[in-house]
Amino acid sequence: MSLRTLFLLVLLVPALVIGGAVAGGITIPIPEWGRDYVQRFNLFGEVGQFDLPDVLGPEEADRPLVVIDAGHGGRDPGAVGETPDGTVVREKEVTLAIALALRDELLEAGGIRVALTRSDDRILALADRPEIARQLGADLFISIHADSAGGLNDVSGASVYSLSAEASSEAAARFAARENDADRVNGLQIEGESEAVSAILVELSQQATQDASADLASLIIREGEGELAFVSTPRRSAALAVLRAPDVPSILFESGFVTNQADRARLTTEEGRATYARVLARAIRVYFARRAER
Repeated sequence: MSLRTLFLLVLLVPALVIGGAVAGGITIPIPEWGRDYVQRFNLFGEVGQFDLPDVLGPEEADRPLVVIDAGHGGRDPGAVGETPDGTVVREKEVTLAIALALRDELLEAGGIRVALTRSDDRILALADRPEIARQLGADLFISIHADSAGGLNDVSGASVYSLSAEASSEAAARFAARENDADRVNGLQIEGESEAVSAILVELSQQATQDASADLASLIIREGEGELAFVSTPRRSAALAVLRAPDVPSILFESGFVTNQADRARLTTEEGRATYARVLARAIRVYFARRAER
């Protein structure tokens, strides 16, 4: 073999291998001193790109739009509990079932448009969830979750969170840290502005929506009295990333504890989920009725 032929092989073979791998969407392992890892190339657009979900309900664009977010999903199960017979209860399944029930309840009553951030078992980036609501021009964003108390199976009850720059309690601060860790968010950057200016602009915008979010949170607790079991202090605020849409009133509804037997009975049965949906839908309708009077 001549030197020229060898030189061409050295140049062309790696290029052909890499080219074929890229065409086939294959990840190429790259050795690094001390450990092995796989370098992954994103061949299908930037991270954070997503298709907007369908908007269901009335065709009139001036009808209020509620975006319902079923927490977790896909490879992220969220909180996990187990029944006495060994059945595993995953938060991602509970939240989706309640979200679907709420969607159906709102659509059946009419007058309100509805969209779901996810309608099946898929994972969504934490920042994408409120961004879906923003891009759709939503009037409300409701993120549905369930909690876990670990080995404390006597802890039970629902709660409602709205955004606060400062957590309302140590428990709320721990909850915010746990939820935010699901996906790191760098904050909302206003195009053309510095980070400091962006932070100020976002904060000012958030102040205009926090009162509306607080109104909805209070309505959910009021409408749920006598029908849902709440924790002793159900109205809470925390620095939750999923509530940071600055121009969409947003709440996080913590439906109950998958580690508690009584809560699981509500979370995993059709009757129980219908109660959640009925209470949330009533609160939403009252909220929009009040806003229409202003």
